Amino acid sequence: MANRELQLNSGMRCAKYMLIIVSFMFALTAILLIMVGTTIQTIFGDFSLFIDGHFSSPPALLIAIGFILIAVATLGAYGAVKESVMVINLYGVCLFLVFILEVSAAIAAFVMQSQVRGMLIRTMNQALAEYEHDPYVESGVDFMQSMLECCGVNEPEDWKDYLSANVNITLGVDDVVVPNSCCGNQPKSLNDSTQMTCMETYDYGCFRKMNFIVSQSAMLIATGATTVAFVQLLGVLCAFMLAKTLRRNKSIREARRWQLQQSLGVLISGGKMAPPQNSAVTGYQQLDNGEQGSHEPYTYTPQSPSVN
Repeated sequence: MANRELQLNSGMRCAKYMLIIVSFMFALTAILLIMVGTTIQTIFGDFSLFIDGHFSSPPALLIAIGFILIAVATLGAYGAVKESVMVINLYGVCLFLVFILEVSAAIAAFVMQSQVRGMLIRTMNQALAEYEHDPYVESGVDFMQSMLECCGVNEPEDWKDYLSANVNITLGVDDVVVPNSCCGNQPKSLNDSTQMTCMETYDYGCFRKMNFIVSQSAMLIATGATTVAFVQLLGVLCAFMLAKTLRRNKSIREARRWQLQQSLGVLISGGKMAPPQNSAVTGYQQLDNGEQGSHEPYTYTPQSPSVN
């Protein structure tokens, strides 16, 4: 019996430690999700002029999932320490809900990736058209061109149709006036200080780099959320299996405790039920030394209780 009790306690400890380790791994994963979501949201914020508002939803959802997952992992560790089957089952249900959120984020990111090309062509051409009329657009375009070291949408010649300085008939056919942010070298003045041209402009347009940045960000959200979601699904199964193991071990422990109490003659069911006086459980046997109804004292002889 001692060996069985030792095996039971070992199984309980193994289940507890396994759930604690799984919860710790999920907490680390949650921190990684928060970092990835924050980084991508920052990138989208820097280029918000060219990115539609609904594109910020997947990284925001990824950050929210990270914080929720930290809370769920804490719940799982608490349930393991307390050996609470109810808390561990709740932990598994919460993990499944987080799994649904992660699948939603992955689907949104995959859909977003398919819309990147058309969105950037539209927003970038619109920004070039409004460059001279809106200071906010001007600062956004200059930031993009200086940070990514690019010029125009597809090539620097795109500015021919958008800058009023390019209609000057004194310019050569191959000369294009571009914003200062397009210049790889210091620009020089033309007829007056307000008209500038570059000695050397960036050779490539900004579309390719912007498309790469936004597409890769969407792909990172999609693949990261998908990977974590499948790992999370394994965590859900593990949580329910551990809850089942704990419930079975606790049931076996309680059953053996009840059997021990029965064998020792301890009252059960709140004192409403006790073993018969002449049963072997009590450890004593009444000796019929007197006649029925007499007041002679009874004599008891002890028997050895049997404890299995």
